[in-house]
Amino acid sequence: MSCPTSAVPRRAAALLAAAVTAGVFCAADAAARSYPFGPRTRSVNDLGNQYVPFHAHLWDLLHGRAHGGLLINWQSGFGASFLPDLGTYLSSPFALLVAVFPRDRIDLAVYAVTVLKTAAAAAAMAWLLLRLRPGRWWAAGLLAASYALCGWTLTAGSYNPMWLDGLLALPLLCLVGEWTLTGRRPLLGVLVVAGAWTANFYTAYMATLAAGLVLLVRLWLSGLGRRQRLTAAVRAAGTVALGVGLAAPLVAVVWSGTRHAYPGRVLHFRPVPTEDLLARFLPTTYSFGTPAVYVGTTTLLLALALPFHRAVPRRERAGWTVLAAAVALSLQWGPTHLLWHAFATPQGSPYRQTFVLCALLVIAAWHALAYAPPAPRALAAAGALFALLAAAASGSALTDRPFTLPVALAAAAGGLAGLALLGRTRAGDRTGTGGRTRSGEPHAEAPRARARVRRLVPAGLAVLLLVGTQAGETAATSAVATRLRLAHMDDYAPWGARQDRQAAAIAEADGWPRYRTDPGREQTVGNDPLLVGGEGAQYYSSLTSDVLSTTLTALGGGWTSRGRNVQSLDNAVTDAIFSVGARVHSPPDPHQRWWPDASGTPPTVTRQDVPPLVTVRPAAGAHRAFGSSPYRNQELLLGARVYTVPPLTVRTGAGRQPDRSTDERPGLRVGAVPAKAPRPTITARCPAGSEVYLWAPYLSGTAHLPGQPLTGRFRSDHPVTKIAAMQRLGRTPASGLLRIELSPDRTSVVPDGAVGCLDTARLHTAVQRLKATGATRVTVSDGTLRADLPAGSTGTAVVAAPRIAGWRCATGDAAARPAGTYHGLIAVPLDGTATTLTCTFHPPGLRLGTAVGGASLLTLALLGILAALRRRRAAARTAPPTTARPRERATSPL
Repeated sequence: MSCPTSAVPRRAAALLAAAVTAGVFCAADAAARSYPFGPRTRSVNDLGNQYVPFHAHLWDLLHGRAHGGLLINWQSGFGASFLPDLGTYLSSPFALLVAVFPRDRIDLAVYAVTVLKTAAAAAAMAWLLLRLRPGRWWAAGLLAASYALCGWTLTAGSYNPMWLDGLLALPLLCLVGEWTLTGRRPLLGVLVVAGAWTANFYTAYMATLAAGLVLLVRLWLSGLGRRQRLTAAVRAAGTVALGVGLAAPLVAVVWSGTRHAYPGRVLHFRPVPTEDLLARFLPTTYSFGTPAVYVGTTTLLLALALPFHRAVPRRERAGWTVLAAAVALSLQWGPTHLLWHAFATPQGSPYRQTFVLCALLVIAAWHALAYAPPAPRALAAAGALFALLAAAASGSALTDRPFTLPVALAAAAGGLAGLALLGRTRAGDRTGTGGRTRSGEPHAEAPRARARVRRLVPAGLAVLLLVGTQAGETAATSAVATRLRLAHMDDYAPWGARQDRQAAAIAEADGWPRYRTDPGREQTVGNDPLLVGGEGAQYYSSLTSDVLSTTLTALGGGWTSRGRNVQSLDNAVTDAIFSVGARVHSPPDPHQRWWPDASGTPPTVTRQDVPPLVTVRPAAGAHRAFGSSPYRNQELLLGARVYTVPPLTVRTGAGRQPDRSTDERPGLRVGAVPAKAPRPTITARCPAGSEVYLWAPYLSGTAHLPGQPLTGRFRSDHPVTKIAAMQRLGRTPASGLLRIELSPDRTSVVPDGAVGCLDTARLHTAVQRLKATGATRVTVSDGTLRADLPAGSTGTAVVAAPRIAGWRCATGDAAARPAGTYHGLIAVPLDGTATTLTCTFHPPGLRLGTAVGGASLLTLALLGILAALRRRRAAARTAPPTTARPRERATSPL
């Protein structure tokens, strides 16, 4: 085992690592002209759709402005369980920093959190490296920065800031492993494990596996006896078990939330070609679906030199080399891929565990440098291996960019030159006389100064080369990744004038909980209610409930991300069902390039007379099942017939009847048409003056009633990852003849029963009936909803919220029972005797998690008491004998 290192070099290394990491991270964004240093947005994919809005909601919670609390988020999905989202996206201590930023600078707050997490990971890795093996503090700082700025961070973690908690957790958990080897800091070790699993249990799981592998190698290298090794391993396992147990109240809730989430799509792992894997070791390569294992060329050269570095003990060379190689191979094998990802292939990037390999490469590089800089022979072998890697990677399309291989070769030359100079400095130290002549007399001052200069000049040049090479190639890699992400992913504008206008319109119209205010169909991001306010259907989370997604889909709703990003449904009937009394209509977002630019148009608000959140329905309607028509499904939930669903005639632009679809999309297939070609059409007859809706979930393009404003914009794709929501097209003309022109931009499908014509008078009558029999007063506070009902109410009380798992309801003074369901909504039977309804929400898994957490806390307390008793007994046994006489001791009050 290595000797302990003074805390001073560790602090210096940690500060250097954090400073280099933060500086290079920000410099790369400045070079890419990315937010906050330029006009390019950072908010790609889930960063804009999920993480920024969730941090905005956390800001609202911390400032007392959110609708809901820790248990229920009343703003999203008509009422969603929030604790699982908190544990998935917001439980890192760093997330609390958003509270000190202004609300309209939430993008900057998330950026600051991202930089701080990355810098903290670098500092933790620097501390770990010097704990594993003493060495140059500045070298540990630079290698730690290469870990924090690895390809995984630059291409994946930078826009998935919740994953960066795993980047920080890995070196911290490895430090816990070091403490268990010597039996030190048992309480702190448990707390570190608990903190890591609380911050982000998904990446903490991967980091825990990695720390376990590192501990196994350390046990093998420790020189301890078999019994001591077993004791250390048991101590480590107990530390992890207690730490995870303390985190169980949150982890169990998240785990239960995944069980009730919409399943999305089942994927099967396919390893990438070897040349693509090797290419990702090189700087300035980018790809979403390959492992980003870049750690800096100098770090890679050191790791490659380790097997040939004779100054490093043979067992250490073998142990760290074999471990890094084994983990690299595990990236490409199906069973180990599933093990790293908790036995479920991710729906996004399939290589989320890549930061583990990056950490092991850095640890291997540190051992190659800490003993002594590699000798020329070892450097030559590393250079040859790197040349072979680059040659094999040149066959990958990822290296087709003209600058990739030149940057890699220049970085390799700089790294080899810097390491060679560092080796010369070390050699000079070994051959010097230590400042004295052979006779033992001190050297003269001038020769001593010249010797010091001869040593410092190569060392300074080496440091400059190594720092410059690392900073340059890393900044270039980050800048390339930033630009290519924008070209390949959806992106969203940071907070600006559009969001200011939306938030102001919503705040003015807000009437919660008397009615909901929907931010609008013309969304800015997938979580508009969290970002700009209001209460709507929109909701995007990995934990979007199955009941919400399936219910809204049955009503004609649209979604993306394979059902986990549900969208607002601008429909008068569903607004009545879900008590949406105000709806904001914004112009299409000009940042989305597939929309026409209407940025100068201010948002408007329409209001509708709607029932309260709690209504009373006949008991008989609760048992009928949804059918294939969203119009009939809406009527079933409303309790009244309000639509005409006419027979359709669909024709292609050439006037022919389209063929029926042969894939999973039912209906008639219409192809994309050029700009000035004849359009496909839908014709039907409806009552004059009725509102016309088109339900075409598999249409991509526009639909238009001639002579009326264009309102029907549809987005779908195939294979199906997104479907379009039902759209309002206008009103039926006096003739009753409808002719809808379609402009598909790709092959689309028109389903049977696509058109529905709404009789607004009938809808008004139905709403008045529900208002007359509904709740007279509704109050909402976090996970509790209370309603006053008219006397003698019978049938079923229906709460306009999805019946997600965890709801319990009671009428009057009766005991609470699990809530029933009324076509996906919360339902409670009424017998005519009760005039109040109370529903409370308890997140599934919270009781189990609390029990496990309490047991872990009790166990930890008992172990602490036993340890204190053992220390007291040991102190008593080793206490010096007293000099008092026997009689004095007998009469002493102590």
